[in-house]
Amino acid sequence: MRILMVGAGATGGYFGARLAQAGRDVTFLVREGRWQQLREHGLILQTPEGRDLITPQLIKAEQLAEPYDAIILTVKSFGLAQALDDITPAVGAQTLIVPILNGMRHIDTLRARFGDRVIGGLCKINATLGERGEVVQMTPLHKLYYGALDGQNNARLQQLDATLKGAGFDTVFTEDILSELWEKWLLLSTLGAVCCLGRGNTQQVLRSQGGEALLHGIFTEVLAVIAAEGYQERPANTANIYQMLNNPQVAMTSSMFRDLTQGYAIEADQVIGDLLARGARNSVNTPLLNAVYVNLQVYQQQR
Repeated sequence: MRILMVGAGATGGYFGARLAQAGRDVTFLVREGRWQQLREHGLILQTPEGRDLITPQLIKAEQLAEPYDAIILTVKSFGLAQALDDITPAVGAQTLIVPILNGMRHIDTLRARFGDRVIGGLCKINATLGERGEVVQMTPLHKLYYGALDGQNNARLQQLDATLKGAGFDTVFTEDILSELWEKWLLLSTLGAVCCLGRGNTQQVLRSQGGEALLHGIFTEVLAVIAAEGYQERPANTANIYQMLNNPQVAMTSSMFRDLTQGYAIEADQVIGDLLARGARNSVNTPLLNAVYVNLQVYQQQR
């Protein structure tokens, strides 16, 4: 399958590089600055195992002229609107669109534009961009999840699975991608909220008086909101998520917290604000999430 990787940041750069290394037909859709950087230096992949250099296939939005078999979207949520316009020439009748974005709002946006071409997707990876644009994988975790939103993984999706698996990262082809999406949101929103409000990693928060109560309170609010929105709780999974977050021996941070500490734009509306909106329409009380969102909005005003 011909794959268009939209974005070559930490997420798109990592999974796209692995696909390229495995001989898959992958092209990166990038903007001018990243285009120049990758043309000059190549795509540098720094992992716990070592350092690799990939010469990527690159394309700009104005050069797109024919459909791709699969489009993997790895832009930040606030870049989604522009990405929708950019990828339109690459969307054909059989194209599968796999969004790897935070939260859930983007699914409705994408389906309104492209219908049932949109499937569910998410990743689990600890990665960031280095000072010179290199993709830095901070831990060995590198897992990509995907599947039909209605659970009907047809032959086209099976072809996508065959293309993605065995490409140097772990894959999960699932008939319950919606549960995975809800649980990823539970994890990332709780982690982001705790770190951003506490202005530190989870270890620092948990070692602070009232830190565990803060974590538990935010986690409980998020879980109540997503349950009201249709998430059928898988207790063992939610217990594992909480146990992972509530470990004072491990210092965890979220990408939103890292972006905030570096003065970058953050996905406050998509990760936290959307939870507040969903909670309000279901009469779920969310005072801690409200406090977090006010905090993040003040940061956004000060940028």
